[in-house]
Amino acid sequence: MPLHLKARAGDLLLITEPFLRVTKQYLPHIARLCLISTFLEDGIRMWFQWSDQKEYIETTWGCGFFLATLFVLINLLGQLGGCILILSRNFVQYACFGLFGIIALQTVAYSILWDPKFLMRNLALGGGLLLLLAESRSEGRSMFAGVPTMRESSPKQYMQLGGRVLLVLMFMTLLHFDTSFLSILQNLVGTALIVLVAVGFKTKLAALTLVIWLLAINVYFNAFWTIPAYKPMHDFLKYDFFQTTSVIGGLLLVVALGPGGVSMDEKKKEW
Repeated sequence: MPLHLKARAGDLLLITEPFLRVTKQYLPHIARLCLISTFLEDGIRMWFQWSDQKEYIETTWGCGFFLATLFVLINLLGQLGGCILILSRNFVQYACFGLFGIIALQTVAYSILWDPKFLMRNLALGGGLLLLLAESRSEGRSMFAGVPTMRESSPKQYMQLGGRVLLVLMFMTLLHFDTSFLSILQNLVGTALIVLVAVGFKTKLAALTLVIWLLAINVYFNAFWTIPAYKPMHDFLKYDFFQTTSVIGGLLLVVALGPGGVSMDEKKKEW
């Protein structure tokens, strides 16, 4: 790396380290709150739009009143219950698995499986949950009873790797394939940052930069509060806003906890 680039990276690290020291106690809590925000918002939506949601499922799938009602009820209780457990730090692993199930259920029910953009965003949301699952996992215990774990190959380390890789899928949906200078610059910078997070190199700095970038994009493009509540675009932007906020929460977990053992940052320590 050229000397001037190394100097700039060093300057950025000097800014990042004090920020991490000051926010060390609060960042994991903020990350959790951001991460569950889309589930909380969607659970509340199910409550206030009970009839509309039930009618949509019943009409789309022709599954009848009972199954449509059961679908909405599972989404409402599963999401709100999971959020409460995660925020209270009780049975977090079970809450994460429940929310994984909600993501899978909605992916099928709302035909997200055939929409690459929303599918990648759902996978990114799953990556955030995977990081939360890794964080909640005790160092000395294995999820697989009776199977000893080594530091280098423990499931926790691979959960963190999988979570990082899935998180960066969100940014694939933000790339603009046109020839304007601004779009090309944004694509190059964004691609470089997501590769750094995925491979775990300068991970905290890259993840924090992505948090700032994604936060700015989210507030600018998904400003649902500027749209009247009766317009369909209001609900669409609101959904997108909170889903993006959840991915920000996943990135904040990376900033707070680091990339884990399966990363270039960790390997550098060994070298």
